[in-house]
Amino acid sequence: MATNPFLALAWRTLQLTGLDDRLFASQVPALHADGWFRSRREQRCVDLAGNPIPWLTYPAIEFLARRVRPDLTVFEYGSGASTLWWASRVARVVAVEHDAGWARDLSGRLPANASVHHVPLEGGEGYARAAAAQGMLFDVVVIDGRDRVRCVPAAIEALRPAGVIVFDNTDRPQYAEGDRLLAAAGFRRIDFVGMAPMSDQKTQTSIYYRSDGCLGI
Repeated sequence: MATNPFLALAWRTLQLTGLDDRLFASQVPALHADGWFRSRREQRCVDLAGNPIPWLTYPAIEFLARRVRPDLTVFEYGSGASTLWWASRVARVVAVEHDAGWARDLSGRLPANASVHHVPLEGGEGYARAAAAQGMLFDVVVIDGRDRVRCVPAAIEALRPAGVIVFDNTDRPQYAEGDRLLAAAGFRRIDFVGMAPMSDQKTQTSIYYRSDGCLGI
């Protein structure tokens, strides 16, 4: 999706002048309240207060924040601030990460109810199959890492009957096959289009669900 010229200019102004991002609070109050300027300045997925948030669209984050429950279990393809965000809201989070250094750094910052496992992309389908290899079913599977289309079959296999799949950047043409696979498996789709932390262009996060989904959809 196209870059927002106003936000690109606003960010460039902040870089050049060093002004506080509250200057733009009256112009783009929603993005200021979401913490977009702070996330862009710090190059981290954080909210206005500096707390970690997922690298999803803000509408999707708000939807999830209102509906996730403390008894849910989550599997993530891809890890980071989102892992910390989920861990503060649900019973258990398991993430798979292709970058060994990133996984090692994140592992030292995770609470007891979260874990991250390094699985390289090379050498077979270990990464794509990671969700199904856990020996348990999950309420939510997040597809926001590498090799996303190939992760879809394992995500479906690892999902509880009422589970949902959160698939980021579904506006990208290379992920259309993943959407087709999920539709063929009987999933419905809700799209959340909007800005995301650090980025100055709109993107799309989609939530796939079947009847009586665990998020009340």
